[in-house]
Amino acid sequence: MTTTSPNTILIFDTTLRDGEQSPGATLNVEEKVEIARQLSRLGVDICEAGFPIASPGDFEAVNRIAREIGPLTEGRRTGQPMVIAGLARASQTDIQRAYDAVKDAPRHRIHTFLATSDIHLRHKLKIDREECIEQVIEAVSFARSLCDDVEFSPEDAGRSDPDFLVQVLGEAIKAGATTLNIPDTVGYTTPEEFGWLIKYLIENTPGADQVIWSTHCHNDLGLATANTLAGVQAGARQMEVTINGIGERAGNTSLEEVVMAIHTRPTMYHLETNIDTTQLTRTSRMVSAYTGLVVQPNKAIVGANAFAHEAGIHQDGMLKNQQTYEIMRPETVGLNASRLVLGKHSGRHAFRVRLEELGYDNLSQEDLNAAFKRFKGLADKKKVVTDADIQAIITDEIYQPPEIWKLNYIQVSCGDRSTPTATVSLTGPDGVTYEDAALGTGPVDSVYQAISRIIGIESTLIEFAINAVTEGLDAVAETTIRIQPHNGEKDYRVNPQTDQPYVRTFSGHGASTDIIVASARAYISALNKLLAAREENSRLGEGTDYLTTDLTDQAD
Repeated sequence: MTTTSPNTILIFDTTLRDGEQSPGATLNVEEKVEIARQLSRLGVDICEAGFPIASPGDFEAVNRIAREIGPLTEGRRTGQPMVIAGLARASQTDIQRAYDAVKDAPRHRIHTFLATSDIHLRHKLKIDREECIEQVIEAVSFARSLCDDVEFSPEDAGRSDPDFLVQVLGEAIKAGATTLNIPDTVGYTTPEEFGWLIKYLIENTPGADQVIWSTHCHNDLGLATANTLAGVQAGARQMEVTINGIGERAGNTSLEEVVMAIHTRPTMYHLETNIDTTQLTRTSRMVSAYTGLVVQPNKAIVGANAFAHEAGIHQDGMLKNQQTYEIMRPETVGLNASRLVLGKHSGRHAFRVRLEELGYDNLSQEDLNAAFKRFKGLADKKKVVTDADIQAIITDEIYQPPEIWKLNYIQVSCGDRSTPTATVSLTGPDGVTYEDAALGTGPVDSVYQAISRIIGIESTLIEFAINAVTEGLDAVAETTIRIQPHNGEKDYRVNPQTDQPYVRTFSGHGASTDIIVASARAYISALNKLLAAREENSRLGEGTDYLTTDLTDQAD
């Protein structure tokens, strides 16, 4: 069981489970392991690494995280390794699979759940309240027989009868639950309602003082952060969150928002977390790059405009006293002001020192060499290389899928009175160089047509976004795209709203001072993810019929 002092809030991160349920946010095993490693550096207390019953790929990812990341303690404030949790429905098959996946972690948890709202009981599960209680007792008892740390969630608690919740949760405590998580599954409640519910359950549930109470809020009405903080003020001591607030529909409670609210307003909450806030920006960028979910510029804490001041009166105040318009310092969330000016004459040592100051202090020599090579190429084009440029380089070099196909060069001809034409050179997995040319409706389309012809994959571009990292005509451009293969490949995950598998969607990311090159890099990145996923599925024998029962109650 994970214990906490009365003034410490445990951070339960579900980016790799609930966050990955965002359509298009599919992560491969290696990406999940890397994100879990960064969550450990961040100081997350509990990492819900996945839903092991969902597929062999999910099981392998959770198991590798348990074995490789579970034992890590370096840099953690608590000196204890991160708890690795696996999600399971209220069935012995699910629970056993979850335990098998997480058991190798020194600290592990089984998180099981069952819906308790009348609408879910009647229309989805087709059981009555008495059967619900029996299933909860059986599931929690079995989980506790395997593991000392058991969390139970009554799905759709926000729309459940509070007195029935008291009854269910009391039985869960007697069966061995050590954490009780109260989910606002559909983002329906308001802060007043959710805070009242947490307080009511703590005051009326038999054995409430024997467990840790937790919140899990969704953002359908834009109230996830407010609801979570209301739950904390009512006595909850665990918050279930995701990086950048990603998740199904409108997403989950944002880790960085609730953590910085508690950090910035100590006299309001009188609480603390074990999070190293200086790792927030780096973690945000990593998750954004791997999932392909772009962080909106005005996103609190980690958005590009979070610390930007354009209005003249704001700028005047900032020059006189930074606290006039900033309630927190950029350095607190990892946006350190550089003391080094880097350019084309800067050497490897200065570059490495700057990377360490930005939090990239654990790069392999191979990754460092690749990043330095990109830095020198950029420095030849720009007089000064900014921190944002360096972070874009790291994102484009390090946070990428296995390089099955490699972009060598592109050449484009276009104009308002000519047909856009692109010539592309790629190196294939066999080490052979392939070249082709194609026409298109524009320069990006022609590049994508040529790449598709070489690799032999047809896809539909369903999202394309390009953003300048810094100001100026020489700015680095970051391109993020999302594609779907033409053959309509299905994901192993099921959309709980439609009871149908998601069509597999793959994201890609690229950066360059040339927007066409950045776009080409992004497309190659997405196609490499698609090919890697096919190889992984083939290796694991993964298919959409892996589960013998449906996943309609997957999301809590």
